[in-house]
Amino acid sequence: MSGLGFEGFIASALIVFLTASLILRSRWPWIPVWSIMMFTSFIAVASGLIAFDEVGRHIDLNVIFFLIGMFSIVSLANSSGLLDFLAYVVVSKLKSRWSAIITSSLLFGLMAAFLVNDSVALLGPPIAFFISKVANVDPEMMCLLLMFSLTVGSVMTPIGNPQNMLIAVESGMDAPFIYFIARLAIPTLLNLILTPLILIKIYNVKNVKLDSTAMIPQEMIRNRRDALLSGLGLAATVAGIVVNDVFALIGLPHVTERGFIPLLVASALYIFASKPRKVLEGVDWGTILFFIGMFITMDAIWSGGVLQEVLPYIHAFKSEGLIDIYAITVASLTLSQLLSNVPFTKLYITYMRDLGYSGTDITSWLTLATSSTIAGNLTLLGAASNIIVLEALESKYGRTVSFVKFLKVGSVVTVANVLTYIPFLALNF
Repeated sequence: MSGLGFEGFIASALIVFLTASLILRSRWPWIPVWSIMMFTSFIAVASGLIAFDEVGRHIDLNVIFFLIGMFSIVSLANSSGLLDFLAYVVVSKLKSRWSAIITSSLLFGLMAAFLVNDSVALLGPPIAFFISKVANVDPEMMCLLLMFSLTVGSVMTPIGNPQNMLIAVESGMDAPFIYFIARLAIPTLLNLILTPLILIKIYNVKNVKLDSTAMIPQEMIRNRRDALLSGLGLAATVAGIVVNDVFALIGLPHVTERGFIPLLVASALYIFASKPRKVLEGVDWGTILFFIGMFITMDAIWSGGVLQEVLPYIHAFKSEGLIDIYAITVASLTLSQLLSNVPFTKLYITYMRDLGYSGTDITSWLTLATSSTIAGNLTLLGAASNIIVLEALESKYGRTVSFVKFLKVGSVVTVANVLTYIPFLALNF
């Protein structure tokens, strides 16, 4: 490391500071994660790793606009009551404790797949607490189930989480939405059933019948017009991305900047919403700032050359088959715990492209998407969605999940998840 000079020293310091801050943040929960990332980006620019006049080109507007568009549509769906209505309608049909837990996993996972897991992380805690009360199960278990399910469910689409969107945009895949769904939907659904079964076993939950009448929700729709608008917006976004991918596969003109599609849809909805300003207030601007800071910080770390010294020991060259899956998975599971999965993915995309991976290496990119996402089930620091749920639990419900408890349960869940995905990934080589 000493041979890397000043830039290497600063890059190493950024990694140490970022990792230590995320770990120690549990003692100072009032410090938001985005503020830590923005501070590291300040250091990156102030130290000269990133030239001041070049800051703008390091920020991927494709991803930023994708997040603003998706968060806007989800904000409208949330304020209108649409998401609460859909969730509670599903819950009201449940007949037993085990079915409530398994269905909750599928509900959280599928919502994450199409609404971005960080968005659902903001909305999920009240639903998880409601289900835990009705089913008379430990709220801690339901909170863990929420975190795990959001992570697993978000694997199967490029709009399920930010790291998948990064891969979809920067890998060069010509039809990412179709590839993700076609190859990852089945193992994801299997894991959304397997994960609650593991928690049922760990927490020794007995199966009993439930009184479904106790779970019939009151009228949840607060604004019918906004609910209709948001529903149409979500449908239009997914349809637009899928149609665009089909056009790409058959060689027709298509949009290469896919992240702009959700923003374009949201732009058509703002003026018709009953309270447009409230829609923007509901956008998770902290996450937007987190990504802006992350793009600057990760490019600075990469330019420092520190990770180029470490990564060859894990993934030294481009390969195929199980060796490739193994190398990418090990790197993702380990390094995501230090940097969190989104910053890690940003760096690793650059590394894989330097190794010679291109848009035709579909399985390799899907392996990165899968393993970097599932890394969020190993520790609390592995995914931003975990931190979002944790903040909601601590600030609104006075509950928390300890780092050690998450690790004990998460290690079992992560192993099961990875072993489920690997055979499906290997089949595509």
